[in-house]
Amino acid sequence: MPSHSATFHPAIGLSNPHLQTLWGPLWRKLPALERSRERLWLADGDFLDLDSYGPHRADAPLVLVLHGLTGSSSSHYVKGLQLALQARGWASVAVNWRGCSGEPNLLARSYHSGASGDLAETIRHLRALRPLAPLYAVGYSLGGNVLLKYLGESGADSQLQAAVAVSVPFRLDQCADRIGLGFSKVYQAHFMREMLAYVQGKQQHFRDNGHHERLAEIERLGSLRNLRTFWDFDGKVTAPLNGFKDADEYYRHASSRYYLGANRTPTLIIQASDDPFVFNHSLPEAGELAAQTQLELHRRGGHVGFVEGSLRHPSYYLERRIPQWLIEGP
Repeated sequence: MPSHSATFHPAIGLSNPHLQTLWGPLWRKLPALERSRERLWLADGDFLDLDSYGPHRADAPLVLVLHGLTGSSSSHYVKGLQLALQARGWASVAVNWRGCSGEPNLLARSYHSGASGDLAETIRHLRALRPLAPLYAVGYSLGGNVLLKYLGESGADSQLQAAVAVSVPFRLDQCADRIGLGFSKVYQAHFMREMLAYVQGKQQHFRDNGHHERLAEIERLGSLRNLRTFWDFDGKVTAPLNGFKDADEYYRHASSRYYLGANRTPTLIIQASDDPFVFNHSLPEAGELAAQTQLELHRRGGHVGFVEGSLRHPSYYLERRIPQWLIEGP
């Protein structure tokens, strides 16, 4: 049974899942964080930018924070968690996936929901950099999917003390269907605009800097007009740029639900039944979860929402619950 600290009550006036989902990106104001940025060069010659915050003690617990689709280290939920961890004396490192730090990445390939190899390189780097620090990871949405996939692939060798995944799109094919229904089409349209801008920005960067071979990889995709759904975009762009035959193969390879049983790291999954991106039948059943995994399913909360308190004085369940769970121990 969940503890009292795991009880979530939506703020009065914010019980609707869309208001929960939209509150943070549209109305939450957070201070600028004085973070230090490090560029991590990957084995294939590309890079990730890592933004660190909190104490610099060699043995301070360190939390790796993974953002969602079209997000970055500046996403409200990333900054909010980094502030909450710092208040408890913990350090954190927020990853910017390829091309998400404000500068296009160097290769035609992109970040995506199955990019667990990039996470593995980041974890190896942090273990070498901070060998005395206990290392944890928290992933939101796409970042949560990448994290759970990595945990299943690495088994007992994850090098993480514990992990938390929030609002996970466990079955990418089913979520691509769900986000095309009802009001969720608004989110789909937003993501399409952002993802197309991501590709077009990289295309222009390659053109301006004379990277002809990389530019040709993108131009071989053909026209990017009339891509309206995730199936359209992932079939036309994500799959070919990242070595998959089509959207079906990409979704099957990248969906974290297929990897859950092999996870050997203590893990908390926080999910809402009213998530407008995820069907309830996409959630894993108890028998699919490893013994060390706890699924905390709330009736309400939206997608990476979980706003409690009141409209005048909102508070954020995830920033209370996640540090408490990590600090007290699974």
